[in-house]
Amino acid sequence: MQNILIVEDEKKVLALVKEGLMGAGYAVEAAESPEAARTLIRNNKFDLIILDVMLPGTSGIEFAKEVRGGGWSGFILMLTALSTTNDKIQGLDAGADDYLTKPFEFDELLARIRALARRKADNKSSLKNGTLVMDLLSRSVSRDGIRIDLTTKEFSLLEFFMRHLDKVVDRNAIARQVWGTEFDPDSNVIDVYINHLRKKIDNPFPRKILKTVVGQGYVLQKTE
Repeated sequence: MQNILIVEDEKKVLALVKEGLMGAGYAVEAAESPEAARTLIRNNKFDLIILDVMLPGTSGIEFAKEVRGGGWSGFILMLTALSTTNDKIQGLDAGADDYLTKPFEFDELLARIRALARRKADNKSSLKNGTLVMDLLSRSVSRDGIRIDLTTKEFSLLEFFMRHLDKVVDRNAIARQVWGTEFDPDSNVIDVYINHLRKKIDNPFPRKILKTVVGQGYVLQKTE
């Protein structure tokens, strides 16, 4: 991951993040508004957009939806001063791959970027578990030939489970690998997303494969 776009209207934050990322060896472009960001996205290829939630005109949430709706498939790391579970879920459902709450340490931002880069490097074209199929290029999912529509974060969560079939994974592992952060025991974000995912990939089908292991975590069982 080399090319990064920062969309941030706070000039001081924008300058500090841009300078720090360039010092870390990244190629960086910056925009103070969604309008300026649109032009940069049209004319450049970015691996990552660092996107503030509170932007003038179009909010970061709406801009993330717009970018994803236009077919952009790179990573989105959302910066937000809003830290409630619902605020985070809104950002992730809008198409963000990760979020970072302001104020933040620059080293943590770099760690999040490295975590996203590792996910990109490990990509295969598809993952299969019996009739459950993930196409990682088209970002589509089906089971028994039936298409399943997932949000961006639900897709990332399922991808993590598909790469760890029959292995019990705890909340700490899920938080690190899917959210790029340490598990917050006071947050129920992971549980909320597990429930959302289960309703889509499990509940409509006779065989249930996404199991809760009490006191340990969750496991996606092999069906082959």
